Amino acid sequence: MIRFSSLGSGSEGNALLVESGSSRLLLDCGFSVAETVRRLERLGIPPESLDAILVTHEHDDHVGGVARFARRFGTTVYLSYGTYTAAAAHDQFADVVIIDSHTPFVIGDLEVMPYPVPHDAREPTQFVFGDGAVRLGVLTDAGASTPHIEMMLSGLDALVIECNHDRDMLMSSAYPDRLKARIGGRYGHLDNGQAAQILSSINCQSLQHVIAAHLSQKNNRPELAIAALAGALGCTPEWVAVANQAQGFDWRSVS
Repeated sequence: MIRFSSLGSGSEGNALLVESGSSRLLLDCGFSVAETVRRLERLGIPPESLDAILVTHEHDDHVGGVARFARRFGTTVYLSYGTYTAAAAHDQFADVVIIDSHTPFVIGDLEVMPYPVPHDAREPTQFVFGDGAVRLGVLTDAGASTPHIEMMLSGLDALVIECNHDRDMLMSSAYPDRLKARIGGRYGHLDNGQAAQILSSINCQSLQHVIAAHLSQKNNRPELAIAALAGALGCTPEWVAVANQAQGFDWRSVS
């Protein structure tokens, strides 16, 4: 069984808890140490119980609290070499493991399968987690899909997928044209329609949970993301969940 929960998801900070058996990982940590501890306590998790922090990329809403949290609680940090060099320019890391974005590795009871994504970062990596029986996939901070992404996400038991923006809302927003182009470009963020297209392109028959994540507070609405994903899955809107900035989402289990 894999259990997972979000501490918060959005441009102000991201962190996702994943656990199986005696192993507990944190994917990204974009909050301050104090805020991360507070959010962990809300879920009943002592900060010193984390076996590792995995980092997707060096943008502050994902890595901002990693180095300080890891130093305080003695947590090992796993990240690609590109992410490490970019993040280490601003933070001092202690216990670090450099990973290859195509090579699976094991942390305790969890197999971790990294995969590269197109995003405007040095060497961005997303992850699929498995326990030998079920698999949880995470895809955020990617501007487009690729055949490799769809291969990695096919046949999952649970999926957390980015629905950053509604394209019409973004294009009609007050954002400068340059920022619109960055967010909506190949190395930016997935919109609702792109996320739905990914679901339409992969094997979703085993999915027990689908959660829309990393929603823009200005250029998206939860009901739009839900409608897009539910339409692709052919399910009722109530079956699709949303991770929000303030609370993330509560524990979910796959077995």
